[in-house]
Amino acid sequence: MDFQIGLVIAGLVVGFIVGLTGVGGGSLMTPILLYFNIPPTTAVGTDLLYAAFTKAGGIFVHNKKGNINWKITGWLTLGSVPAALLTLWILHSIKTDIETINRVIKHSLGWALLFTSVAIIFKQKILKYSQKHAGDKFHSESTTQNMLTIGIGVLLGATVTLTSIGAGALGTVTLFFLYPLLPTAKLVGTEIAHAVPLTLVAGLGHASMGNLDLGLLGQLLMGSLPGIYIGSMLSGKVPDQFLRNAIAVMLFLAGYKLIF
Repeated sequence: MDFQIGLVIAGLVVGFIVGLTGVGGGSLMTPILLYFNIPPTTAVGTDLLYAAFTKAGGIFVHNKKGNINWKITGWLTLGSVPAALLTLWILHSIKTDIETINRVIKHSLGWALLFTSVAIIFKQKILKYSQKHAGDKFHSESTTQNMLTIGIGVLLGATVTLTSIGAGALGTVTLFFLYPLLPTAKLVGTEIAHAVPLTLVAGLGHASMGNLDLGLLGQLLMGSLPGIYIGSMLSGKVPDQFLRNAIAVMLFLAGYKLIF
């Protein structure tokens, strides 16, 4: 792909928002790529590897701070990676034209954006509700909780592979519900640790099907890496609730436009 300064700026803006709020990576980047007339299959494949690279550094930082529960990460991965591989196999096996696949991905992307926007808006309410029911059976260290965690992994694996969305906002919200007594920093760190192998497997799978533009990936990373650093430095200095609500509204409008 030819060099476009607009893509570098897009990477910078999205990276800044991710560093500032912890949300918005795939859910913002993929619609932006569609705006630049990137085919949906290429947008999803490129964005998945973009997410894997940008979040890989997060593992080092969060692990150093003790913010990763590797047991939960393992249960999630046990469901998400096989689900991602199965979704990739189905996409590869479908004997249909690329336009139909692009249309399916576009509509799936729209619904994922709508659900993500709702998850961001009601995140605190979900957290309070789950903490209130922290003594319930499925919140205790049990086989039931582990099976539910694997189930969430399966849903995330399929959703992320098809749309490149869900590893951040949706994953964190579902973990809030299942593990209400786990500190927020650990939930975020655990989801980042889970997102890296998932997006890497899904991204490499899409790349093997030709759904990757290396030039595009390079331009996005050129902007996002400094953007994430700047955003992380300013994190906590800008009203978090205002930013999250603004992102949720943008995602809802983008999702609505893709579906309708």
